[in-house]
Amino acid sequence: MHAIRGSERAPLPGAVDLGDADPSERLEATVLLRRRDQAAWDAQAAALSAGRPVATLSRAAFAQAFGADPKDADLVRAFAGRQGLAVVSEDLGRRTMILSGTVKAFNDAFGVRLRRFSHPGGAYRGRTGAIQLPDELAGAVEAVLGLDNRPQATPHFRRGRPAGQLTQPTSYAPAEVAALYGFPDGDGAGQCVGIIELGGGYKPADLSTYFAAQGITAAPTVLAVSVDHALNHPSGGAQGPDGEVMLDIEVVGSAAPAATIVVYFAPNTDAGFLDAVTTAAHDTANNPSVISISWGGSESTWTAQAMTAFDQALQSAAVMGVTVCIASGDDGSSDGAPGGNHVNFPASSPSALACGGTRLQSAAGAITGETVWNDGAGGGASGGGQSVQFGVPVWQNSCQATPTGGQGAPLTGRGVPDVSGDADPETGYAVRVDGTDTVVGGTSAVAPLWAGLIARINANLGKPVGFINPRLYAQQANFRDVTAGNNGAFEATPGWDACTGLGSPDGTKLTLP
Repeated sequence: MHAIRGSERAPLPGAVDLGDADPSERLEATVLLRRRDQAAWDAQAAALSAGRPVATLSRAAFAQAFGADPKDADLVRAFAGRQGLAVVSEDLGRRTMILSGTVKAFNDAFGVRLRRFSHPGGAYRGRTGAIQLPDELAGAVEAVLGLDNRPQATPHFRRGRPAGQLTQPTSYAPAEVAALYGFPDGDGAGQCVGIIELGGGYKPADLSTYFAAQGITAAPTVLAVSVDHALNHPSGGAQGPDGEVMLDIEVVGSAAPAATIVVYFAPNTDAGFLDAVTTAAHDTANNPSVISISWGGSESTWTAQAMTAFDQALQSAAVMGVTVCIASGDDGSSDGAPGGNHVNFPASSPSALACGGTRLQSAAGAITGETVWNDGAGGGASGGGQSVQFGVPVWQNSCQATPTGGQGAPLTGRGVPDVSGDADPETGYAVRVDGTDTVVGGTSAVAPLWAGLIARINANLGKPVGFINPRLYAQQANFRDVTAGNNGAFEATPGWDACTGLGSPDGTKLTLP
């Protein structure tokens, strides 16, 4: 037996061990296979890491060149049969096989001991230590996810007070924010925007009411895709995950009303999250050119195998010409995790466009001020800092992180965020959630805002811009630089900073040929 590198798990802080999981409980796990041609992929990945252009491949061509080898799938299928596990589905393009069986069968197959835990947020099925692979699968399988079903991510939205109760009249319709940032003319026609959701749902009647009130007479087409059995399931409460789902749809739909919006609903586990992203990136039916993700968790809460698998999925999306916009988090430089400074993942992947937050003020249709979003203790702040998982990408080699009240120093890890936009709930977005008109902020609003911008740009160019990070860093002068404020440990400075990245968009200047 061989341990999967980076698969080690420990109980959640404060979790209580309730004993062995029911051996007859049935579950599903995601098995990630190696690529068919690793050497060719390494060359592609090296080009991406160096910021060099790579040839964009169609989804079909990508699956043929860099999907899994059918022989490896045969090995897993034979192993599963011997262990009493069933193959529920397989997708060689995504390199994914989903196995189903009992707790006992998975325990025996992967050398784990699944147990039940309770913690302040609820209960979960978990494990400790590493996952083991038999010798014949040691090279073919790169990760096994989903045995542990603890909640992996949280949504990055913050609620403001109900409309009409704000202390200052600074809430915006999403289209107003797009106009303030000078988004180019257009409506995203012909584009598809994918949105990843790990809970909650939307009500079509609410969307129709909202877009009509915004003056969008032809409401965007919104479709739901089920991943790993999750469904569009509104909770019925504006305080729950529906707030995330509705915010994402309404911001994208306002910024790019003629685009098709596809919402991929998945369970909130490491396996569900990854499966949602790979499903969206490889979706040949809807073909999203941009994906928005407003969920994440501190790097310290992920296994190394899951982060590696996720980063590879985002690299794959880049090669297929898909831009992935991800919220940087709402808990400032600590990311809400104990023990100093942390950044949020998957925003910290170098293949993501990490989106931080600002406080936006305007008058007479023009921006009058913009600072780092930081509402103080417990109020939320733009996530940002330096990764401990990923090195500094070449396009950030000249960037510095400046401690609050200190002197700037070269980055020691991938810097977060890359870009920013309005996120403060006190200058937030007017949205409709479960029949309630309210104001919402958070970096959750910034990822779909940038996704809408990219959809407009893609439509205007007639082709997807794909992975844009190196090109954005080459045109820092074309951003609205945010130079005031801090997110806790880091402060804003001229140029890139660990609070708002390059700054907020100036659509009249940004060039993405």
